[in-house]
Amino acid sequence: MRKISMGLVALGATVSMALAACSSGAPAGGSAPASSGQKPYIAIVSKGFQHQFWQAVKQGAEQQAAKDGVTITFEGPATESEVEAQMTMLTNALAKKPAALGFAALDSRAAAPVLQQFKDANIPVVAFDSGVDSDIPVTTAATNNKAAAGEAAKHMCKLIGGSGTVGVMVHDQTSKTGQDRRDGFLEGMKANCPNAKVLEPQYGKGDPNISADIASSIIEANKDLKGIFLANEGTAIGGIKATQQKGMSGKIVLIGFDSGNDQINAINDGTMAGAITQNPVGIGEQVVAAAVKTLHGEPVPKVIDTGFYWYDKSNINDQKIQAVLYK
Repeated sequence: MRKISMGLVALGATVSMALAACSSGAPAGGSAPASSGQKPYIAIVSKGFQHQFWQAVKQGAEQQAAKDGVTITFEGPATESEVEAQMTMLTNALAKKPAALGFAALDSRAAAPVLQQFKDANIPVVAFDSGVDSDIPVTTAATNNKAAAGEAAKHMCKLIGGSGTVGVMVHDQTSKTGQDRRDGFLEGMKANCPNAKVLEPQYGKGDPNISADIASSIIEANKDLKGIFLANEGTAIGGIKATQQKGMSGKIVLIGFDSGNDQINAINDGTMAGAITQNPVGIGEQVVAAAVKTLHGEPVPKVIDTGFYWYDKSNINDQKIQAVLYK
């Protein structure tokens, strides 16, 4: 693993961005016969493009594509609430007849009919980040989100002293990541500090501004609030912003998910107690590697666990943590 460094990506409010992973670009008709000399083409449709997390996944996919000699495209909607935009991207990817598809679903049920078309066309699907409620994907490369959120709950319980009011903010309730992180945290709180009062989960679409408004409302409505769990990068940024604006930095236990500059800075300055970081570069690498193995007729496991780590001010500079943080 290696340290991830990248700048923020500027996006227009209504423009979805897609970048090819190889300088040659994707062939218009997908993968060509071996005799043509063209590289196999793998289309990757992500849940988003705006957060640093997705840029890190893209980086890993690009690196693995170069290693395996394939061409990829990587695209996602401008925000993680644009299910319809993602379905359009998925349909357009099918029309290009790729050799394989990598897909992170915003809404696995909405995607099912199009994924069935991929299956009917004998195009293997590799799911990543969010699983899909079907047996169509040959494998899913993802963090064990339930276990990761359960780990966050253990730390929350310890930091609040086993009791008190805790808020829960999640990016959505349609993706597997949203569902699993929500459920994993709730189950973890019940198991580790049953005397805590856990508020009804709130959903901010992974948007920092929407999440900041929700966090502000939670703080205002609950004067005894001890902590908030923030289930993805955009949600965490919103929670950080709200506590800073309310003059509550360090007074409420914030536990986040993912990394990125805002969370790293918040942990270093004490605004955030800690967070779960995934291995986004590793996720991107595994998506492409699994697709290539499938194209070669090699077996792949049904689930590829890409791992997670808890990090806080005490271990943020450890080598193994630095290797999976993205800036």
